[in-house]
Amino acid sequence: MALLGTLLKRTIEIGGKLPTIRKSNAYQLQLRTLRRLLAKAEFTAFGEHYNFTKTLRSNDIISSFIQSVDTHDYNSIFKKWWYRALNGEPYVCWPDHIKYFALSSGTSEASSKYIPITKDMLKAIKKTSILQILSQYHYDLPKEHFERGMLMIGGSTHLNYNGTYFEGDLSGITAGNIPFWFQHFYKPGSRISKERDWNAKLDEITKNAKSWDIGSVAGVPAWIQILFERIIKYYNVKNIHEIWPNLTIYVHGGVHFEPYKKGFEKLLAKPIIYLETYLASEGFIAYQNRPNSKGMKLVLNNGIFYEFIPFTDMNFDEDGTMKPNPQTFHIGQVQEDVEYALLISTCAGAWRYLIGDTIKFTSIEHYEIAITGRTKHFLSLCGEHLSQDNMNKAIKSVSDELNIDIKEFSVAGINHDSLFAHRWYIGVNEKADARLIKEKIDEHLKILNDDYRVERIAALKDVFVELLPVQVFYDWMRENGKEGGQNKFPRVLKKEKLNNWETYLIKRNLINRSE
Repeated sequence: MALLGTLLKRTIEIGGKLPTIRKSNAYQLQLRTLRRLLAKAEFTAFGEHYNFTKTLRSNDIISSFIQSVDTHDYNSIFKKWWYRALNGEPYVCWPDHIKYFALSSGTSEASSKYIPITKDMLKAIKKTSILQILSQYHYDLPKEHFERGMLMIGGSTHLNYNGTYFEGDLSGITAGNIPFWFQHFYKPGSRISKERDWNAKLDEITKNAKSWDIGSVAGVPAWIQILFERIIKYYNVKNIHEIWPNLTIYVHGGVHFEPYKKGFEKLLAKPIIYLETYLASEGFIAYQNRPNSKGMKLVLNNGIFYEFIPFTDMNFDEDGTMKPNPQTFHIGQVQEDVEYALLISTCAGAWRYLIGDTIKFTSIEHYEIAITGRTKHFLSLCGEHLSQDNMNKAIKSVSDELNIDIKEFSVAGINHDSLFAHRWYIGVNEKADARLIKEKIDEHLKILNDDYRVERIAALKDVFVELLPVQVFYDWMRENGKEGGQNKFPRVLKKEKLNNWETYLIKRNLINRSE
């Protein structure tokens, strides 16, 4: 396949030289995207209910759309609209019979979400995937790199059929629809990808690893790290490069990578390129397209129209639930370093839909964003406004200072001495001092977050740290049906999930409550 590798390299060189999106036309790209979405869905049940015809005739389509269409979270759009498509009704929110539904990891709201995946969305995901490959032009890779395999660890491509639709992980749906020319490079291949049992899949990959020439790996950090450790142990080698000497790129997404980086790099023999990607069940939103960028390039012209809601008390309540009629901004109105919740309208029939992620623009010039957390994954028991971004940065600083590998963590807010406290669950396999980790986390958060610092003097009376073996986090996920490449341990535990987690730890005699 040397010829194909050469052709890909040449295509990427040409693609890398294509004009980039300029600040002046980003708004026009988004306006054109919204107009196309509205025109396509004009005569669906949703489009007729919200009179898309009138909006399309408006002199200001964006304002008319925002004023006439309600905002939705998953529960509201599913109960009013998507359940009809799930039951086989066509032309509900998109002019199509929905063949696929992606099952989300269920880190918030419903325990398992059914996200519609249309033919147009599959095309959009393929297009953005190709754009991400084209962006590798900027990394000056040899043509041989494009002749090597790409290992993609995700859900099973063996989907469940329920009479009117197929359901499964988005990674399984997209892997089952990969372009024919990419199938030669795609690993672990169709047979292993269909395996539903996660451990059986890892075993199969491990046994075949030595026969593959892998140049790139893609997947959620925790599961890629587990796979690397398993391969290294199986072949009794020191690092993964002894098995895959040409491994050059790791494409990661789904969670903040920094807490995993220290442990991940212990499994390598040489530096590799890290590329972040933002492929959600609702669409391919952004990808890192240039070296040393602090963010990912937002995809502005491929089937997704964005609105940005300032993540403030004016727009969200103390549980992270969106309030009615929140203030929103379009792409021409956003600012850098302001935390926004993402509201999207897509070619899969999501309309003014709260995806649940929070982001910041790291560069308006390049329209690059960084994911800062989840609308539900933050703590504000007494006004401390502790974001997932704060947590990630504090954990990375503690890991670096104490030279320990913290592979997993989660935080819960609890009542304490008539006021409040935070309890951290830290996954670490090395010998570590819980008291020192507690002090360091507290110290860093006071620097990162003024509200936290103030509340530590007032209502936030203490911080507790529980050190746990890393495997405990993955065992809990397995017990709750969340094991596998698409699933992540929640960074914040609240209500039922917290009760479930604590019950599990008590049952295994891993915690006490003497404090």
